[in-house]
Amino acid sequence: MTQTADDAADSRSTAAADAAPIGRDGGGGGGAWGRGRIHRAWFVAAVTFVTIIGAAAFRSLPGLLIDPLHAEFDWSRGTIASAVSINLALYGLTAPFAAALMDRFGIRRVVAVALTVIAVGAGSTVWMTSAWQLMLCWGLLVGLGSGSMALAFAATVTDRWFTERRGLVSGILTAASASGQLIFLPLLSWIVSERGWRPASVTVALAALAVVPFVWLLLRDHPADVGLKPYGAREFVPKPGPVQGAARRAVRVLFSAMRTGPFWLLAGTFAICGASTNGLIQTHFVPAAHDHDMPIRAAASLLAVIGVFDVLGTIASGWLTDRFDSRRLLAVYYAFRGVSLLFLPMLLAPAVHLPMIFFIVFYGLDWVATVPPTMALCREHYGENSAIVFGWVLASHQVGAALVAFLAGLARDTFGRYDVVWYASGALCAAAALMALVIRRGPMVKPGAAMA
Repeated sequence: MTQTADDAADSRSTAAADAAPIGRDGGGGGGAWGRGRIHRAWFVAAVTFVTIIGAAAFRSLPGLLIDPLHAEFDWSRGTIASAVSINLALYGLTAPFAAALMDRFGIRRVVAVALTVIAVGAGSTVWMTSAWQLMLCWGLLVGLGSGSMALAFAATVTDRWFTERRGLVSGILTAASASGQLIFLPLLSWIVSERGWRPASVTVALAALAVVPFVWLLLRDHPADVGLKPYGAREFVPKPGPVQGAARRAVRVLFSAMRTGPFWLLAGTFAICGASTNGLIQTHFVPAAHDHDMPIRAAASLLAVIGVFDVLGTIASGWLTDRFDSRRLLAVYYAFRGVSLLFLPMLLAPAVHLPMIFFIVFYGLDWVATVPPTMALCREHYGENSAIVFGWVLASHQVGAALVAFLAGLARDTFGRYDVVWYASGALCAAAALMALVIRRGPMVKPGAAMA
């Protein structure tokens, strides 16, 4: 078993204490934390939460920059949306390889490098003068960096550090992205309105860099690194050795999953999820509201409120996932989302009014509530490969988001409004609800079992 020097030191310092089993509060972890004390898995989850918040900062920015970049450089909204599409697609396509790289090099190293890449990409945008530079910095670099800390990162941490409460933890970590949106959107919208888009990009770069020390000092790759059992485990789980051929493994798992029906249904529903959230609302809600003479800061504040209720909805979804059939939860979530999108064109107005508040609350509760049950279904069908399979499912999420981000910008340039996009997304969500219901129930794969 390979360990870094500081991980080995952690293991030696806790080895003596680990002989005694922990009490109920520790969830069956090692005795280093003592009876009645908080299991370290929760601290790892907290660091992961903060890290995803830092990564979410840049993802809060695209919708705020469409109009300023259009005004300064005279780039079409379709051109700007193309850069967003590259970012969203890479965010998803990088995820399965990042999950495999975490198995090879460790979570901490991969995440620290990813945060640095995000900072470089975000900071470099302040010097751009051509659209290709937007594609490179905003699309390529930030897409690769944020994709390495996508929800596959959350799935890897959950699978390694927790045996119990996985649905709750995945819901909390998924909510981190919304929390980042909540924290940064009001600040970034104020900076864009008062100081311009360049200081906003610098703010994002600094936020990503600020998280790196927390990751390096506090995050650990596996409970065995500090002599602990996973939370809720009855037996100690040795740390697996580095997995060679990370890219080959990611591709091999993809081809194996592609031979199963649940993969295609999960990928299809999650593509529609991405299309109706990141691709549509996160990217185009602010400019769409601005088309109806709503101030940018007011529209950004509404998007941030979506983030507030997204946190509540996703954590609640994690709790529900531990107790109810994930397929039926997904069907309900997609059906409700589709209905809300059909009403949105009638709600956009120059001022914020009560029906719009209802939409924001309702839509926010449903924003990424789909993630915990989707993770659970991947875990149910694909066992130890579930994090990589979920990475590929997430890739479909981001491909759907990228496609709609581009098509919505193109539709706005063509028709002068977004209405057709809202209606089409509502219909797609109805299709996703039906697809979720036909996912077969699979036997739970035991931890450590290979996917057939």
